[in-house]
Amino acid sequence: MAQRWTHAPEGSHWGEFGPDDQLGRMNLVTPAKVRQGVAEVREGLTFVLSLPLDVPGGRAMNPRRIPPQRYAVIRDGQSAGQQGFCWSYQSEDADLTDVVNDDVVRLSLQYSTQWDSLAHMGSRFDADGDGVAEAVFYNGFRAGEEIRPGVEDASAEARGEPHARYPGPEAGALGIERLAEHGAQGRGVLVDLEHHLGRTRQAVGYDTLMRILEADGVVVEEGDMVCLHTGFADTLLAMDRQPDVAHLHATGSGLDGWDSKLLNWITDVRLSCLIADNPAVELVVPKLTQPQALRQPRLPLHEHCLFKNGIHLGELWLLTPLARWLRAHARSRFLLTAPPLRLPGAVGSPATPIATV
Repeated sequence: MAQRWTHAPEGSHWGEFGPDDQLGRMNLVTPAKVRQGVAEVREGLTFVLSLPLDVPGGRAMNPRRIPPQRYAVIRDGQSAGQQGFCWSYQSEDADLTDVVNDDVVRLSLQYSTQWDSLAHMGSRFDADGDGVAEAVFYNGFRAGEEIRPGVEDASAEARGEPHARYPGPEAGALGIERLAEHGAQGRGVLVDLEHHLGRTRQAVGYDTLMRILEADGVVVEEGDMVCLHTGFADTLLAMDRQPDVAHLHATGSGLDGWDSKLLNWITDVRLSCLIADNPAVELVVPKLTQPQALRQPRLPLHEHCLFKNGIHLGELWLLTPLARWLRAHARSRFLLTAPPLRLPGAVGSPATPIATV
């Protein structure tokens, strides 16, 4: 397919894997890279890197994202509670002994441990050179055309929830299913920010990150799946679904999305994806503190990774137990297996990542 843009954003690598590519830098996780990950398995120990799906708890951390709401399937007019927390086929055939539970769940796909798809965040950018900025995403895919909204949930406001759109009849481009189809398995590399910085709010720029990599002997190579441990998710988990937002705001570091040297390193080192145990990978800072032009992104690292370079982001992963074990054994690499839901068109997905060492 012919490329969708006349101009590409500054600092981007649109077309790096072809003008129609929807996988981005995960193309660098080749079979050879998977074998490198498998070669890191020495003990056969596994670490689950996911928070429970109902953590953080409530909507205090992000009012736009609702916690899971689980319902029993109703059959023959009876819900689970009417038959001792389960329903059976007895009403269909008295001779059957099966007792069966079925559930339905409503949740925000990015409420807890999650992947961001490349459709999660784009930018207003004049990709076709006509002097008018349009809403576009990685590789020039257009909002409302190749990336299509779903059907609005008109009853959301009555339930006290943010308006939501549910998938339409056709999935759009850059959906999370592309990552699922890849498999999202390769060599993980952990950077232990918490060990060096503690659990304090710090914006980590290029110079600080390089010092930490050097101190721990961590080497990031092409195609590595890089995980940043700050301790945020561990702090959140200890709050037992009652998040103290003020305390969390002061907890844990994040990357400095306004540091151009850091953004250049992220692309130049050719990592495949960027993962953290905090809510955004980058540290979100007020717009007015930045000496930038009036029109600028709120999340510059998101723009750089998702929109410009096709680098998937993972957020709110539980990395502390893995980080502790790796440090105790003088290691930083492991096999990472982290497929999202294969849900066509979705802009994000819950994940249950597994690290094997």
